[in-house]
Amino acid sequence: MNNKNPMYVIVVGAGKVGYHLAKTLINEGHEVLLLEKDRNTVDTFSDSLGELIVHGDGCEIRTMSEVGMGRANVVVAVTGDDEDNLVVCQMAKRKFGVPRTIARVNDPKNEELFKALGIDQTVSSTRIIFNLLEQQIETGQVIPLAALKRGDIEVVEASITASSSVLGYKIAQLDLPQKTLIISVIRDEYAIIPHSDTKLREGDSVIAIIKSEHEKELRAVFE
Repeated sequence: MNNKNPMYVIVVGAGKVGYHLAKTLINEGHEVLLLEKDRNTVDTFSDSLGELIVHGDGCEIRTMSEVGMGRANVVVAVTGDDEDNLVVCQMAKRKFGVPRTIARVNDPKNEELFKALGIDQTVSSTRIIFNLLEQQIETGQVIPLAALKRGDIEVVEASITASSSVLGYKIAQLDLPQKTLIISVIRDEYAIIPHSDTKLREGDSVIAIIKSEHEKELRAVFE
């Protein structure tokens, strides 16, 4: 498909989200560069992306200059580190004058901070799931979010990395804190309803509802 108004888009972070986003943009006719600081990840995707994936730290000004950030229409930071995503977008905006910046926010508590610091748009998978809770469910009712807060219940997102102790585990095999409810697994940009035999893969984001007091205990399970 040829895009009549192609953009130059720099995507920082070659995890599953970054890789699939880059591929989609390329298929839509945009000029894309995928920037990744992990050499092994670059080598993994070089066969399919060739020169469109570059090894480098997206937080460094020298690297930003080398990849032509000054002419980018959009910079998207989708690493697993909120601090890195913020730095990338701020530098793109302030140093290189990029018109539009988009940051992945892994901890939804950082969303307001990102917006206050001038990031044009934030994307939080936790927030997406949280918003889905407001929508219609099977019973035809709506889950009142205010009630969740009054009950001191948190919506928690935990990422599955290559070093996660539960990588490859099934949901039923997880040693979860009491009364933890796994409501979704986000995989390859899609939210799926997990079952007891759903096996966790690298790059998955697990969305759970839990009492606030057990949040740290839950996050420790996925480390």
